[in-house]
Formats: sequence, structure tokens, C-alpha cells
Amino acid sequence: QVQLVESGGGLVQAGGSLRLSCAASGRTFSNYAMGWFRQAPGKEREFVAAISRRGYRTYYADSVKGRFTISRDNAKNTVYLQMNSLKPDDTAVYYCAAQSDSYSGTYYTTRDYVYWGQGTQVAVSS
Repeated sequence: QVQLVESGGGLVQAGGSLRLSCAASGRTFSNYAMGWFRQAPGKEREFVAAISRRGYRTYYADSVKGRFTISRDNAKNTVYLQMNSLKPDDTAVYYCAAQSDSYSGTYYTTRDYVYWGQGTQVAVSS
């Protein structure tokens, strides 16, 4: 079992930046590929970014490419999402997720992940 706790959300003006953190506990963190998803009111939860177990490969949704950066520190059991040039459309609850340690599928859907955090709210004002 893996427990995930997100932090770092808040209210920011358009063009601003936020850094989300996701602290993991329970198992060997480096065994899990990690992802960030978001869900706006009335919309489906959507993929934002993912990072491989050792951090060598990263993946991004087209809507955030060039603005967001995912990273991880396996010594600190933490994954980060640096969000720059924020837009009102980025307003959502952001969720951290972990894949099963034996999983070798894709990174882009909620079905690819088995552990989820409780979410942190990001609001971007225009």
C-alpha cells in the first residue's frame, strides 16, 4: 500500500507559478512510476504529467507542455509539479497518483494508476 499526500495548491494570478508536492509513504518509492492528474468542475479527470521510476522519462499533456515540469526526488519520497505561466484553464483539483510496482503499461489514463492522493486545489484568476 502507498499513501500519497499532495500540497502546494492555492490561488494565483494568470501568468504566475506554483509548485505542487506529493509525499509518498508505505513502500519503496523508487519502485513506482508517478503521475499528476487534474479535474475541473463538471469535467473528467485528465492526465497532466508522468515520470518513470528513476525519473529518466517524463510525459506531458499537450496543454501543459513547455509550462509544467514534473520531477522526483527518490531520496525524499516526493514527486513535484512545477507549474509556470499558469492560465485560468489550469484551475482544477490536482491529484498525485502512483502505478503498481509491477505495471508496465502506459502513463496517460486513470486506469494506469492504483494509488491516489486526496487532491490539492489550484485556482488561477484572470
